[in-house]
Amino acid sequence: MPTGIGIAEGIMKYLCLGYYDEEKFNALPNEELQSLVKKCRAHDAELLATGKVMFVGSLSMPQYWKSIRPGTKPSVTDGPFAEAKELIGAFFVVDAKNMDEAVEIASKHPAANLGAHAGWGIDVRACEFFEEVGPKE
Repeated sequence: MPTGIGIAEGIMKYLCLGYYDEEKFNALPNEELQSLVKKCRAHDAELLATGKVMFVGSLSMPQYWKSIRPGTKPSVTDGPFAEAKELIGAFFVVDAKNMDEAVEIASKHPAANLGAHAGWGIDVRACEFFEEVGPKE
C-alpha cells in the first residue's frame, strides 16, 4: 500500500545526488580510477551502517542515457538533454529528522570524501513528497 510522506511530518526523506565532472573523470588513468573505486567501499559501508539509508544506486555513463521531453507526443533523445559540467553518477535516499542530520549522513558517502580531482560532490534535497509503493499483488 502506498504511503505518502510530506514536509510537515516528523522524519523526512532526503534525496542525495552524487556528482562528477565527466571531463575530469574520463581523464583519470585506469589505475587511479580503480584505486579510487576500491577506497569507496569503506565509505559505502559507513554510509549504510547509519541505518538511515533506504537504498543506494550508481548510474551508467551518459552515452547510455535517454531523455524524454513533453510535446504532442513525448520526444526521446540520446544522452542528457542539457549540457552539464557535472553529471549525476549516484543517488541515495536517507531518512532524517532535518537537513542537518541528512547532511551528516550524506557526508559519509564516497563522493563527499574522495575524488575531488574528479569533480565529485553531493547535493542533498528535501523531498516534499515521497511515495513508497510495495509489490503488486
